[in-house]
Amino acid sequence: MNVCIIGNGLTSLALAKNLVNKKINVHICHKDKNNTFPSNRTLGISKNNFEYFCKKIFPIHKKKIWEIKKIEIFTEKIKKDKILNFEKNKKVLFLMLKNDELHKILTNQLMKEKLFKKIKIKNNIFYKKILIEKKYDLIINCEPNNEITKKYFSKKIFKNYNNIAFTTILKHEALPNKTASQIFTKFGPIAFLPISETETSIVYSINLNQGNFSDLKIVELIKKYNTKYLIKKIMKIDKFELKSSNARNYYYKNIIAFGDYIHKIHPLAGQGFNMTIRDIKVISQIIQNRINLGMQIDSSVGMEFEKKTKHINYIFSNGIDFIYEFFNFESRIKSENLSKILKIFGKNKLLNNIITKYADRGLNI
Repeated sequence: MNVCIIGNGLTSLALAKNLVNKKINVHICHKDKNNTFPSNRTLGISKNNFEYFCKKIFPIHKKKIWEIKKIEIFTEKIKKDKILNFEKNKKVLFLMLKNDELHKILTNQLMKEKLFKKIKIKNNIFYKKILIEKKYDLIINCEPNNEITKKYFSKKIFKNYNNIAFTTILKHEALPNKTASQIFTKFGPIAFLPISETETSIVYSINLNQGNFSDLKIVELIKKYNTKYLIKKIMKIDKFELKSSNARNYYYKNIIAFGDYIHKIHPLAGQGFNMTIRDIKVISQIIQNRINLGMQIDSSVGMEFEKKTKHINYIFSNGIDFIYEFFNFESRIKSENLSKILKIFGKNKLLNNIITKYADRGLNI
């Protein structure tokens, strides 16, 4: 069995390692020789997804991760008291790690595999050639902009948040640092995500309707909303536009669209890569079932993958969008009533438990 994965990001590498573990020949085809990540970008993986990742993809050493055992949500209107609080008997909720470190880990492990090969895409002729030659049983496209995407997967439901996400890392005095927090400010949500005793990742999504923000202004706002860290240094600030999208179709014959392209969401809940891991679970099981039955991998994989995931991903994506719009509306009105009502609901243990499971496992709770 031969599989081609187009793209060299975390999604491509994680999926490739999962398939290689099944003794499938995997080629990663990519445009850039070196796909580097900013050192100040981090990601959070839910406990359930992390356990799957370590079991079915590759075990990540404890030194590379940081455990989050509590999540607190605040609004600027009720600064001193959290409106939502998520914890589960001091158990781990999320695990934080740096994007570039995970990329290096997966790349290094894949390069040791005999069934794995990297191929550089030199020009756009490659995309036509790969379809004509038909040497792959399955082609999984993780690139958002290429000839295959434009031809077969151009239709999608799209939303521009008119937001810019600013990311950086705080270096600060040591403290236990097991609690993540998010504050919905009048400019947008700012998340403080611990990655060690002395470092905390920042993701600040700014609404551009509020004006243009320089790096100096972002630093000023980070200091304003910081309530517990004795900051030593703020690292270089990176930024990117925030948009959401959902693909209308996931496959064409033996080509499958995968990763952010089929579901790109707002980062406020830290669920982007978690959705991708859940998709890897599904497609991995579909392929494994065919291997167990001695069946060939073909276009039916894409058909079944879309059937099992498309509606779930769409509902989940809209749930994240609803959260964003709710707090965006809350920040624009003068009343504190919405925050107070949410605070009352947040004290309900059953509801709290359901939301915690939702964040951990998605809709499969």
